[in-house]
Amino acid sequence: MFDIAFSELIVIALVALIVIGPERLPKVARTLGSVLGRMQRYVNTVKADIDRELQLQDLHKLQDEIQQSVREVKSGVQEVQTDLHQAAREAENSILGTAAINAPQSPGYPPALDAPPDSKP
Repeated sequence: MFDIAFSELIVIALVALIVIGPERLPKVARTLGSVLGRMQRYVNTVKADIDRELQLQDLHKLQDEIQQSVREVKSGVQEVQTDLHQAAREAENSILGTAAINAPQSPGYPPALDAPPDSKP
């Protein structure tokens, strides 16, 4: 965090000892340590929140990409389905057209069920 050498820490400790005094120095040191600990916890909490937000953004981005892929696949499947329906209709029309051409053109086709059979003596 701070780039402080050991010699600088000794100078700071000596100045604090002279300014604060030997009686109050332990209490000030505890208070200072407590404040620094709280600051570190706060900074760690903020970092964790930022990391969570970044991960959440990444997840939202991934979700959007997946939804786009699903839409593309769905439209592809619908196109194939439409093509299959059209091919089936064309095949059906082709079969029905061929059946109509091959069917006999006699007026009695199919034979009527209620017509009397031809009787020849």
